[in-house]
Amino acid sequence: METRRHPRFKLEVDIRVYPGNASVVLTVDISESGISAMLMVEVPIGEVVRLEVTLPWGAVDVHALVWHRNALRYGFQFLESSPQEVIGRACSQLAMEQSVRDAKLP
Repeated sequence: METRRHPRFKLEVDIRVYPGNASVVLTVDISESGISAMLMVEVPIGEVVRLEVTLPWGAVDVHALVWHRNALRYGFQFLESSPQEVIGRACSQLAMEQSVRDAKLP
């Protein structure tokens, strides 16, 4: 079983990755410590990139480490704490929405 510092929540929004020719790609999920996305360009594991993400709760511009890759899905670990307020709000809201969805299941 995999242990994580923060729970992940499904999230599908556009994200721009620099470098990587400022590719506009789609996120898969987010946590307070990172985000995963599908990329059509190759970015080396261990590289530091800048991510621009527009969340429903505000825009985030953050540096992240390319943590892992599985085919076209990349995992990024946030390196700075400045956007944590917006990311924290997003994760809290997504957690509440997930709880409501789960409560409605039979």
